[in-house]
This record gives sequence, structure tokens and C-alpha cells, in this order.
Amino acid sequence: MQRPTNTPGPTGLFVGLCTLDVIQLVDQVPGSNEKLTAHEQVVAAGGPAANAAVTFSHLGGTATLLTAIGAHPLGVAVRADLERLGVTVSDLAAASTEPPAVSSILVTASSGDRAVASTNATGYRLTAPDDLDTLVSACDIVEFDGHHMELATPTARAARAAGRRTVLDGGSWKAGTERLLPWIDVAVCSEDFRPPGTRTPTDTLRFLREHGVVWSAVSRGGRPIVWATPDGSGTVDVPAVRVADTLGAGDVLHGALTHRLATHGHLTSRGFTEALREAAVVASRACASFGTRAWTREP
Repeated sequence: MQRPTNTPGPTGLFVGLCTLDVIQLVDQVPGSNEKLTAHEQVVAAGGPAANAAVTFSHLGGTATLLTAIGAHPLGVAVRADLERLGVTVSDLAAASTEPPAVSSILVTASSGDRAVASTNATGYRLTAPDDLDTLVSACDIVEFDGHHMELATPTARAARAAGRRTVLDGGSWKAGTERLLPWIDVAVCSEDFRPPGTRTPTDTLRFLREHGVVWSAVSRGGRPIVWATPDGSGTVDVPAVRVADTLGAGDVLHGALTHRLATHGHLTSRGFTEALREAAVVASRACASFGTRAWTREP
């Protein structure tokens, strides 16, 4: 994997979902027809690819987000938040006046568990931009969150043609994922990522290998990450922390992993597991504070 020249640090292209997140810290998720007062509130740009891009930028990389946001006032705020955090936005819905996808999130104070409602990427059907090859060739690595699949697949093909490493954040199985997998080098999936016919992390890792992904892992919250490579398998421990909020932990994990893998040349099992271990440390740190941004402001 050859890096672009004349760049001060790793460069990453992140392809996928961007939302406006409205996050409320509550004692419990309200029942039917119940109202309650939240302890805290965070309003920020969100979505797996967006949060991963923010993490990549925070760790010293140069991140570009290829997504759909639009020109609605809420979309303008989302873009401003990302740019303030060092993420360059390539908005394929820049002319749209429709509001962006909004994620309504309730975080339970006692456990850090979250409940999420969102339209995700259902409002847009994106196609690859004319400058796709330029965007891909300007980066070291390309990360996908599985949303906007009609954009993700040609971008992954372009990355493979350009010799750029590709990383998949497999949050859940989505229609069309089987067409994306042949172009993915590294896949790190959650337990909720259940390809057809699979039930366990071992099943998922086997499925990924059968579809061409030989560097893979399954994250399981605070339990060890299960991994598989061409010449081995095992687990990586996740640091124990006092959990305040699990929202975005997987996104941070992927942003940190992508940052670590961006400058790797030939990938080895040792290098892969070390990258997973370092990314797990960053993700655990993010879980120790409320919201998706507070951890970035800590010393």
C-alpha cells in the first residue's frame, strides 16, 4: 500500500452516513405517553462514518467525509460542526433543501446504554462523484460504514484499483453488503452484524473470509474482540472503564483503527492485533464520558 506523498500525517476518506445527533442523558427510557427531564444534552454531527472521521482527525490525521448532508439550516450546522473538528466534507447532496437525517438518542445514566431512533440513509440515493478517483488517490486509506451502498461499492472498487487499503465498519448487515465485501481488506464488525446463516462471531469471521475479507474482527462491547487473519486467530482485551455512554464507541474504534492502519505497509497478524488493541483503548476512553465529543477535549 503506497502512501500519497507530501502529506504531514495519515489521510483518510470516510464514506457513509452523516446525521444530526440529539443526545439526552436520562434516568430511564420513558414509557408510552411519559415525559421526563434530561440531565444533559448534546447536539452534534453524528453517524458512523462521521464519528470515525472526527476520531481520525483528532488523532492527527487528515479526514475527508464523503456523504449527504444538504443545505437545510440543520445541515449547515452539521457541516460547521464537522469542519470545526478538522473534517473536510464532500457533500453529494449539497443542493438539497431537505433536512438531514436526525438521530434521537436517549442515554441511560446508570448504565451508559443508548436507545436510538433515526431515518439513517433512507432519504438519499447517492452516486459516485466525478472526482471519485481523485478523492481516493489523495488518501492513504478508505473507511466505509455500510450506508449509502450505491456509493460505497464503486468507491471501494476505486480504492482497490488505486492500491488503497479499505476498512469496513460492519455495524449491522445491510442490503448490498455482499457486493461490497470483495473490495474490503479489513472488516471489524459488531455482534449485531449478522450475515445470512450466521449466529456467532466465529460464524461471522468465517463468512467474511469466504467472501474475500481475510483481516477481520468482531467487537463485543466490553468483552474481548475476536479476530482472524490469514495465519491465526484470537482475542484482544478491551480496557475496563466506568461506562458513562456507549454511544459511538464502535465509530471511535473504527476511526482509531483506520488511523493506525493508514501508515501500515505489509499487514501482519501482530500489526493487526496491535492496531485493534490501541483502537480499543481509544474507544474505551470515549465510553467514560457523556456524548460523542467530550473525550476529545480531555488531556
